[in-house]
Amino acid sequence: MNFLAHLHIADHCQSDLLGNLLGDFVKGDPSERYPHAITQGIRLHRYIDSYTDSHPITREAKDLFDPTVKRYAGIALDVLWDHFLARDWSLYHRKTLSEFCNDTETRVKNAQVLDLPERFLLVTQNMWHGRWLESYQQIENIEFALQRMSQRSPRMAPLADCYANIEAEYVQLGALFHQLYPQILTNSRDFCLNAGN
Repeated sequence: MNFLAHLHIADHCQSDLLGNLLGDFVKGDPSERYPHAITQGIRLHRYIDSYTDSHPITREAKDLFDPTVKRYAGIALDVLWDHFLARDWSLYHRKTLSEFCNDTETRVKNAQVLDLPERFLLVTQNMWHGRWLESYQQIENIEFALQRMSQRSPRMAPLADCYANIEAEYVQLGALFHQLYPQILTNSRDFCLNAGN
């Protein structure tokens, strides 16, 4: 799951939005650096990633990718899942996507937290300014995102080639997302209840 899904799941579970966004930017034990609510949000983010990566539906989706790019399929799927969530947003939230994104941006920016990673500040500033979350509704923007990510290092270059598989298997991948996502929502809420959120 990528930024939009992590924020939506956090909202669904009444977990800290900032903590859930921080999940990819903080290593080690977050409780040494952040308050309890943010720490729990980071832990929910990590749980979602682990649950999703190991899920049989994710493995089924990865099997739809060509063997030459299959090792990058997990990264491509994280971005693609956000597309299906944005495309079919009304199935999962009563607010419009724009209302949700505006509200979420305000709540995250109003969080009074020091010591946020520089890379997190840069990425989220670009995310809000570029309206990335809303742009995920158009599949062309997923292709653009994968191309941009593939340019980060020579090792990531094959990521751009994943888009051809996404185009070829688009309908099947969308069906798999809608099987997977309700399970993620249910299990994430259970995780939060068990963790005392």
